[in-house]
Amino acid sequence: MHGRPRKAPTEEEQEASVVKGAKLRSIQAKFFQFHHTNTYTKEALEVNAKLLEMNPEFITGWNYRKLAVQYHLEAAQSDEDSIKSILDEELKVVESALMTNFKSYGAWHHRKWVLNMGHSSTDREMFLLKKFQKLDARNFHAWNYRRFVTALKNIPDEEELQYTTDMIYENFSNYSAWHNRSVLLSRLLKEEVEGYYPKEKVLTEEFEFVRNALFTDPDDQSGWFYHLWLLDQTVKLEHLPVSSWPPNGSNVNVSDYCALSPSLSSISRTLPLILCFSEAVGGINSSTVSVVCESNMDSNLIWTPISVDKSGLARTWLTYLTFSSEPMHPSRNYLVKVSIANSEGIVSSAGFCCSNPSHMAFTICLPSSNTEFDEGPDIERIDWSEENFSSNQLHSENLGLINSFNELTISGGNKKTYETNAKIIADEIAYCRELLSEMDCKIGKLTLARLLLAYDALSSASRGVQDQNMFQYKEILELYHDLMKLDPPHFQYYKDQYSLVFLKQELANEESLLKYCYQYRDSTSLSNNSLCLCLRGLSLSQIGCIERLLWVQMLDLSNNGIRSIEGLESLQLLCCLNLSNNKICSFSALEPLRLLKSLKVLDISHNEIGAHPIDTRRYLCASPLSHASDWKREEFVVSGPEMTIYWDAFSIFSGLNLRQLSVTGNPIADKKFKLFLCKLLPAMKWLDDEKLR
Repeated sequence: MHGRPRKAPTEEEQEASVVKGAKLRSIQAKFFQFHHTNTYTKEALEVNAKLLEMNPEFITGWNYRKLAVQYHLEAAQSDEDSIKSILDEELKVVESALMTNFKSYGAWHHRKWVLNMGHSSTDREMFLLKKFQKLDARNFHAWNYRRFVTALKNIPDEEELQYTTDMIYENFSNYSAWHNRSVLLSRLLKEEVEGYYPKEKVLTEEFEFVRNALFTDPDDQSGWFYHLWLLDQTVKLEHLPVSSWPPNGSNVNVSDYCALSPSLSSISRTLPLILCFSEAVGGINSSTVSVVCESNMDSNLIWTPISVDKSGLARTWLTYLTFSSEPMHPSRNYLVKVSIANSEGIVSSAGFCCSNPSHMAFTICLPSSNTEFDEGPDIERIDWSEENFSSNQLHSENLGLINSFNELTISGGNKKTYETNAKIIADEIAYCRELLSEMDCKIGKLTLARLLLAYDALSSASRGVQDQNMFQYKEILELYHDLMKLDPPHFQYYKDQYSLVFLKQELANEESLLKYCYQYRDSTSLSNNSLCLCLRGLSLSQIGCIERLLWVQMLDLSNNGIRSIEGLESLQLLCCLNLSNNKICSFSALEPLRLLKSLKVLDISHNEIGAHPIDTRRYLCASPLSHASDWKREEFVVSGPEMTIYWDAFSIFSGLNLRQLSVTGNPIADKKFKLFLCKLLPAMKWLDDEKLR
């Protein structure tokens, strides 16, 4: 049972275990004789039944019984009485096994298998469940089987919901009952069953119900987990576009960003268009997102999800706008309108469809038709020393871009629903504060932090703007700071959450954001890339608030405690990245870099890559020999024998066009590895401050 310490067996118990083991081995030997010869006689089945009664977890025994049942059913043909007799015997065997261990996966699965045959009565099943749930009301096997039986018997969800209410009143700590309640309510809310609509009314009642449990025993986690599920239902209403690049209302010179295009020529003028949503979505294409421009533009847009997995879902989506080379007025700005339709084709990871249209617009300045494009300036070595950055020389065009992001307003969303749900969360915040005023509760502090963040999200959505000047993050940061001291085993989780909230606070508005914006000294060598967002030395362990960083092309994250760069793949304009002096311990943690095709400068020096005592890289990265890998076999062979050692580095760097790379200070960065990098990256000009060509 959970939370109960194991006791050392007594001498008598040890002797009994030895005797039982000897008997079990003897029966098991007889069983295997029958199994290997495909013998399904009455004697063989009796031996198997004894074996399963002694050891219900013996999966091979249950599989044998399935073969035996199928054998005898074929012999019985269409004799209904014989079929029923065979299956009833199986139910008895399962029941005997469950008496030995009522948490046996194999036994419960076999009973489901028998009932699915459709020849057995389900009348006894509810009686059996009552017996086992009396022995252990939290037995999740029994609750899972109960959902299976109620579906077979067509018992209404409303009736089962009342059963969970009764079980919870008997014991507030019944986590399985709380979980079953969430399963039932999910269906009732989705189908809008009478009495369970509107959703906001039901959620208010459920918050009040679970609050009784929380105030009765605040240290019990069962009710808190259900409270967290309710919070999730309150916040996740629909997916909204939260930011874009170019930003809504901005004015962009296309020639400044042509080097970011995947294909360059003297006749194509291309601009990346990025949409970032509140959660991962799928179904972004030309039929669900309309892009209209006053100039001649290729309307056949291909949208790509920016995600390290292959699910087809992503928070960030990318396409490229390609403009005609026909002569146009060189000084005129052209309007681009983007509309996201209210379409069932756009579906979020939570299963919500886009129910409200969203619109945004920006203007572009196109270069003349005879302009030649190249891959941008020949970047000299970037020196990340602090003295090379200035906060007093920010260019006006860069300031204008930042202002555009902080004035972002994208229409869409049901503001009334957001306001109603924000009121629900505000009430829960008040009750949670009341509880914490009476006692010091770890999970209560964590819940309050989550409630405050949820209120911020709903309030922002109801205002229809992403400006967060009005919200205070100080209380949330204090809560996570307290939790790091109160709950050391979960320190890293709280630290990660602290980092995410800290970034929300620091990037919330123009005034706070500008504190971290610096101009690189040699702006001519980097063109418009010279504005750097410097987040160095902030003790960050995780990166967040990506939706407010889509404009960033130069990013300094050095001297933090970062272990993973998940989320950075959304920064499709990123050219220069400094990750030095962090806690990155493997190349698998750098996987998002594979999607940053504009990246030219990378510093991962003084991390912990190669220091892990056990080589976990082959488990965390896709092997070139794996069926899931998208590597080409010929690349593996041509690249030489070093590939067997450095294939994880190959998977990250092979698709990049890096000009400058720093790896010094990592245990893996020996002479052999650096030679491998030089071979892998032929365009690289600088390696660890040393000029190559």
